[in-house]
Amino acid sequence: MEQVFHSDRLSAMSSVLDAPATPPPAAADATDARKIYGMGDAQVAALAGVTFACEPGKFTAIMGPSGSGKSTLLHCLAGLDSLTSGSVRIDGVNLSELNDKQLTELRRTKVGFIFQAFNLIPTLTAKENMQLPMMLGGDDVDQEWFDRVVTTIGLKDRLKHRPSELSGGQQQRVAVGRALASKPRIIFADEPTGNLDSNSGGEILSFMRSAVDELGQTIVMVTHDPYSAAYADRVVFLDDGLVVAEILDPTADQIIDQMKHIGH
Repeated sequence: MEQVFHSDRLSAMSSVLDAPATPPPAAADATDARKIYGMGDAQVAALAGVTFACEPGKFTAIMGPSGSGKSTLLHCLAGLDSLTSGSVRIDGVNLSELNDKQLTELRRTKVGFIFQAFNLIPTLTAKENMQLPMMLGGDDVDQEWFDRVVTTIGLKDRLKHRPSELSGGQQQRVAVGRALASKPRIIFADEPTGNLDSNSGGEILSFMRSAVDELGQTIVMVTHDPYSAAYADRVVFLDDGLVVAEILDPTADQIIDQMKHIGH
């Protein structure tokens, strides 16, 4: 009897140990996401049923022709816009189930956003701009992490400068640093190099790539540029509000070739 008990118990323990570990939730995901603008005959479906997930610790690019729904998807994933139907989750939390206060808190603690227009406060230094989200939330700055971010984006000697004293590329690096500094679960970037020359743009994309590789960050970027998208681990293509293709470990040539078949 005793031997049977032990055998059963060992068998049960073995089953538990052999069971596959539950995978972590996607950093962000959408299920049958639909976004309708307008009424009646003027109705436009910006998103027509997108199902899409962003793997943690990866760099994902979203591409598609003008009007394909890529910016709408990014804004809905980030909680900056709401869906007509379907669901969006960040770190497993369904955004549609949150009230305004909870949604604001989730965006503050789990989301970083990099805008094309930098959106820096001109009267604050680079350091103050980068630490602003934490200051507004009353959070302590993790100095060790902040120092790593500053080193990664290469702005150690520019922390006391105001935006007007920085080049466009340096200002966007501050914006990237601001998004990274609070250790968000995920960073969304909307055409982050759109206002930069090719050299500055390349620097920013390299810093974003470093943030993924060296800091374990998750980044989702909307871009129209195949060379920018080639920095990502994965490119997802939208057309008419739907995911129509994707490429893993993309090259610029593969992306250009794929874009020829979309939007026609």
